[in-house]
Amino acid sequence: MKKVFSPKAPKAIGPYAHAIQSGNLIFCSGQTPLNPETMLIEGANAGEQTLLVLNNLETVLKDAGCDRTHVLKTTVFLKNFADFELMNKNYEAFFGEHKPARTTV
Repeated sequence: MKKVFSPKAPKAIGPYAHAIQSGNLIFCSGQTPLNPETMLIEGANAGEQTLLVLNNLETVLKDAGCDRTHVLKTTVFLKNFADFELMNKNYEAFFGEHKPARTTV
């Protein structure tokens, strides 16, 4: 088992790794719309925040030796389900034809 700490992703704000690699599987910790440099939440809306979260995730994935096409499952948490369309548009643009399983809460 290998712990992945990504220096370009937002610093973990608790006692956890950005990801854990076990064999050929990588389990990523959840991401939030934190700017990695300022550690402040950014994004004027859920769509912009979605892109920041996914870009932070991709940073961790790259440091673990893979990319977005290796993602099997995601869970998206929305504070307001009215933001679903903004989130979904940018989520789809990010993943393109690669469509991992997803739950939206």
